[in-house]
Amino acid sequence: MKSRRRMSQPRSGFLLLIVLVVIVLLSLAAYTFTSLMISEDSSSRLLGRQVQTKYLVDSGVDYARLYLSGDRATIREKGGLWDNPGERGFRGVMVGVDPNNPELIGRFTIVAPGMDNTGIPSGFRYGLVDESTKINLNTLPFVDNWYPGGARQLLMTLPLMTEEIADAIIDFIDADDETREYGCESSYYSGQNPGYRAKNGPLDSLDELLLIRGVTPELLFGADWNRNGVIDNQELGDASGLDADMLLGWANYLTLFSKESNLNSERLRRVNLNNPDLEQLYTDLRSSFNQEWSKFIVQYRINGPFSPNEQEIANAVRASVPFDLDTSKEAAYTFTQILDLVDAYTTAPDPENPEKTLVLRSPIATLTLGIDLPILMSSATTFEGDTIPGRINIMQAPKLILAGVPGMTEEALERILEVREFELDDPGGTDLNRQFETWILVEGIVDLTTMRTMLPFLCARGSVYQAEVVGFFDDGIGTGRAEAIIDTTALPIPRILFWRDKSHLQSGYSLDVLGVGMRR
Repeated sequence: MKSRRRMSQPRSGFLLLIVLVVIVLLSLAAYTFTSLMISEDSSSRLLGRQVQTKYLVDSGVDYARLYLSGDRATIREKGGLWDNPGERGFRGVMVGVDPNNPELIGRFTIVAPGMDNTGIPSGFRYGLVDESTKINLNTLPFVDNWYPGGARQLLMTLPLMTEEIADAIIDFIDADDETREYGCESSYYSGQNPGYRAKNGPLDSLDELLLIRGVTPELLFGADWNRNGVIDNQELGDASGLDADMLLGWANYLTLFSKESNLNSERLRRVNLNNPDLEQLYTDLRSSFNQEWSKFIVQYRINGPFSPNEQEIANAVRASVPFDLDTSKEAAYTFTQILDLVDAYTTAPDPENPEKTLVLRSPIATLTLGIDLPILMSSATTFEGDTIPGRINIMQAPKLILAGVPGMTEEALERILEVREFELDDPGGTDLNRQFETWILVEGIVDLTTMRTMLPFLCARGSVYQAEVVGFFDDGIGTGRAEAIIDTTALPIPRILFWRDKSHLQSGYSLDVLGVGMRR
């Protein structure tokens, strides 16, 4: 009996050890299961937040569209488009509150790259980007029609740009397969692995530039790898070797969408001076101008420009004198631009002597440009259609972009930078001349000949804007980002030309910067 007791004691200890191991394993399994469930719950919450932030971003895009649908006075009253973090602006705009958690607030913020008057990146701001402050790549193939070599000249102002890359970009976009001096066409790209063809048409995204010979991600995006328009702490290393104007890369200076409205301040069509129906042209002119202006413009279309000698200049008369204006005739002259009318002369039949002609002097003269040009620019145009694509905003474009405008001199550029109202969305105030790009002529910064060269490339403001929208919650869990290009020429509500989700990229903005806890 004693021996049996001795043998049962080790067996009981072994069973106890097995029980303890099983308990430990079950505990570990329960702990693992609990941790897994917690992780799954966190992932599910985060996924739900990501979906919710997408709707916050969509709200921000719709907010920007509605904001841009207002007239200039309304936008100015709300704080403008440049840097507006105020109560009626673009920072920390509250969208909604979680009914199950009243302290959880969803918001959006609209941010843009900040810059100084010359265009050097300088932090960020709360506002929109006028796309007309950039070079419109899709209009480059047509620039040479206005100024031979102008397309390459515009691109060559970009930092680190070469003639080979500039011509390759234009060749990639233009409709033909003719290779420019330093460019390349489909014959080059078909030899790549894998091979492809040149686009030979408008680009749909700036990313397509990476298909072009010589264009690299470093050139296109600089050190801004998350493409938020600022250099974040994690990007400082890549930015250390770059000049200030190259921190954000070429993408900061290029667009595919810029255009401006060709309507007057009342959103009605301007009078097209090149209307082939002269009778209708005269009727349209009389709705905006006096009889003298209207008669001279139509007569100029009939007979074209005239170069008088000194005696003829002395005897020249205004179009207010009686003469036979025959609108049934076909036009012999097409205006290149509105400034063709300044200091111009044409001829008209002399009503007192059919064998003689009158020399007519334009009512729009250099000495009265300060009065005449605002009237002419606001109501007349030589462009067909309701919009004008690709011109550059002289008020806000970076210095290096303006430097490439044909006719621009270093002296004129420095003077423009010195006196322009850079951060105003509606420059000029009561000065009507500042509403139009011709203010640099009126203020004597350039002469008439130079202004005629520059006019096809300049505007005073654009009508298409970029909105970089960040959606977020005040607790910082989940953020979303998107870029939208908004066209305000589409009335009555601006429409979206381009939209791209950037939620996969880091936002690069702290919650304090985005506006957590703002009261609105």
